Amino acid sequence: MPPNLTGRYRLVSQENMDGYLRALDINVVLRKLVCLLKPDKEIIHTGDHMIIRTITSLRDYVMDFDVGVQFEEDLGPVDGRKCQTTVSWDGDQLVCEQLGEKRNRGWRHWLEGDLLHLRMTAEDEVCVQVFQKVK
Repeated sequence: MPPNLTGRYRLVSQENMDGYLRALDINVVLRKLVCLLKPDKEIIHTGDHMIIRTITSLRDYVMDFDVGVQFEEDLGPVDGRKCQTTVSWDGDQLVCEQLGEKRNRGWRHWLEGDLLHLRMTAEDEVCVQVFQKVK
């Protein structure tokens, strides 16, 4: 049985966000601003339904989905694109595949103790974030 990811998490480390955003064609000014943000994650995990909120002082982004069911994701707040997204479990890791204009786009979430890890990919770039559970 996969772990329950419900909780609120605060960013404690981040690697290569600029490279990841560059792969998504985000302009340099917005990339620099985003790299300064310290997002929180809020996850509500009920059975096969999940809501993942990324909360920043600039704007929030909400994913509301059922695990294993493909849906059209509007990434307008992120990079202006739409894609076909499927989120599923691979063992203890929650894996997201985003099919659209960018090759190899997606992410993985997994827990190690009270740390939530996020590995995001786009094209050949990888960004890794680690969040500490706060409640």
